[in-house]
Amino acid sequence: MKITEVLKNRAGFTLVQAIFILLVLSLLGVAMMRLIGVQSSTSVFALQGARAYQAARSGLEWGAAQARTGSPCSGTMTVENFTVNVTCSNQSFTEGTSAPYDVYRINAVATFGSYGSPDYVSRQVEMKVGFP
Repeated sequence: MKITEVLKNRAGFTLVQAIFILLVLSLLGVAMMRLIGVQSSTSVFALQGARAYQAARSGLEWGAAQARTGSPCSGTMTVENFTVNVTCSNQSFTEGTSAPYDVYRINAVATFGSYGSPDYVSRQVEMKVGFP
């Protein structure tokens, strides 16, 4: 065999290697883009969760203020696009000869979006507070 025939037979092999390398690099690029997208959406979900928690906490504070003034402490409100449902129940206690006092159990649930949608987030908090 002559050297020119050997070189002609090997010329297509380099093309196959180049296509393979381009394919592998393309797949790596696509995988990195997906990872960046997942990381970005994870931080957005964490931020929305923190905002939902703070909205629910504001519902607790509202319920406690309402209970302190003797107003109904259950209701629904909107805080920064979050729907906050506040429920409240109370129970009276008397210890010995002291005056009776009320203990309020306040529950707040903050939600954003509709259940099952990708942007849905919900947080629930609860507290007990007593007033003489």
